[in-house]
Amino acid sequence: MGIFDYSKEPRSDIAFVDMKSFYASVECVERGLHPLKTSLCVMSHADNSSGLILASSPMFKQVFGKSNVSRSFDLPFDVKTRKFSYYNAKKQGLPTNPEYVRYIESWARATFIVPPRMDLYIEKNMEIQHIFQNYASVEDILPYSIDEGFIDLTSSLNYFIPHKTLSRKEKLDMISSKIQRDIWRKTGIYSTVGMSNANPLLAKLALDNEAKKTPTMRANWSYEDVETKVWNIKEMTDFWGIGDRMKKRLNNLGIFSIKELANCNPDMLKKELGVVGVDLFFYANGIDESDVHKPYKPKAKGIGNSQVLPRDYFRQSEIELIMREMAEQVAIRLRKRHKKTTNISIIIGFSRFENKRHIQTQMKVEPTNNTRLLINYVLTLFRKKYDEGAVRSVAVSYSGLVDESYGLISLFDDVEKIEKEERLQSVIDTIRNQFGFSKLQKATALQEASRSLVRSKLIGGHSAGGLDGLK
Repeated sequence: MGIFDYSKEPRSDIAFVDMKSFYASVECVERGLHPLKTSLCVMSHADNSSGLILASSPMFKQVFGKSNVSRSFDLPFDVKTRKFSYYNAKKQGLPTNPEYVRYIESWARATFIVPPRMDLYIEKNMEIQHIFQNYASVEDILPYSIDEGFIDLTSSLNYFIPHKTLSRKEKLDMISSKIQRDIWRKTGIYSTVGMSNANPLLAKLALDNEAKKTPTMRANWSYEDVETKVWNIKEMTDFWGIGDRMKKRLNNLGIFSIKELANCNPDMLKKELGVVGVDLFFYANGIDESDVHKPYKPKAKGIGNSQVLPRDYFRQSEIELIMREMAEQVAIRLRKRHKKTTNISIIIGFSRFENKRHIQTQMKVEPTNNTRLLINYVLTLFRKKYDEGAVRSVAVSYSGLVDESYGLISLFDDVEKIEKEERLQSVIDTIRNQFGFSKLQKATALQEASRSLVRSKLIGGHSAGGLDGLK
């Protein structure tokens, strides 16, 4: 089989568990609805027609053909009235014949559109983590995201299923089935499991490319399946580590399938793509030496925050208020990590009604985590590039991080003033850390355009929780 001797490769019994449409499923269960048979989507600003679809049930995707992270105006119906939107339909090339209109409006009336509740999703995630711990130790569990995670069941198979006549593959399937059952009984949520008696990569590929299509919602891929399953993944972007950009780069090298990737010259891949190319070569051959017990921790490249505004912001003063707030929020996170930034960047996204490209710009600065300076830098970048136009999304990020002990003071700096600002900043941070971010705000937070107090009630940017990284 190929050029590798898989008998020399490490083997682990891995289950990669994914909650099916997690956010939407939680909302369905809370309402006594069937997660797989109900049309429901989780939408920011669900009370108006300008929200962002954060999650949707399988039925919603099937009926409206929409994936997560799309906008409400991409739907073929108006969110408020539930009437067919000829404007949206024509824009997307959808049919507008009477039969299709009736079909869409019928489903639109039956569809639940609900706001996100991140605190509830986190609570359900903790319940699921406790179920995992019934089958493996904490050290054997690697959360991959809020709705999926790896479980190394190597040391658990014989304990839970001692039958000597069963193979490890059969035992892994039986335990995975028990985990699925327990999750459903405890939370009402359906789960999909990718399994492998080899490594985490093959478990992930099994989930993405087969388990979601099977009646049991489980599938097992091992070294023996590399040629028949891994190499036959039809779409290259369905493979681990290959997005649209990487696919184009591989195509330019004459590589149009996973099989061709697995059988090409790794030296050529390293020359053209660097270390990533070599990694993809090994992955295409089913080789993955990552360890659930020692997860890779990437070096932080920067700290940032972004938000989609609840309406179009036309006035420059209002946009600058948002920029000020975000510059301060990210500055607080910078100080909590005891870092300073040397690079400031902003992104300004315009309303869909504006025929304008988004603004993306950055600047190098002397190391700092001073709120006043960072606000000034952000506003300088904004004023330099912004001319006019309705703004709908903004992002601020700080990168090129250095330790907060690092600093440069020139002969023209007022050292006493700098130290005074740092002490004041420290006091403000302490108060907010102890009593909450919203307890100490500038008067501008009371302005209608401000988002500071609203976002202080968010978790990870979603409703019903707190500002990302802030208490």
